[in-house]
Amino acid sequence: MKAKNNKFTETQQLISKFANALANPVRISILELLADRSCCYHGDLSAELPIANSTLSQHLKVLKDAGLIQGEINPPKTKYCINPENWGLARGLLTGFFDKKIYSYKCD
Repeated sequence: MKAKNNKFTETQQLISKFANALANPVRISILELLADRSCCYHGDLSAELPIANSTLSQHLKVLKDAGLIQGEINPPKTKYCINPENWGLARGLLTGFFDKKIYSYKCD
């Protein structure tokens, strides 16, 4: 039996994955902080964001699973940075998606 997501293109699935990762203001804040720096440690992010460490970890996991960030674990510290390859991919896919021509008509 085929999984439901096999009915969708790879592009549709990637846009969905990136959009889901972007669907929270905390994750947007994390990405903005990381985009302004070459890297950032978990503790530094925790000091700048008004959320608990456990909540921060959950948001970092979503971003990492989506491929928008990458981490380097050197106990006791974990360093995060933007994944430039996937950042560019997400940018291109989302731009392409929103650049699609739409047909204007009343939708009553």
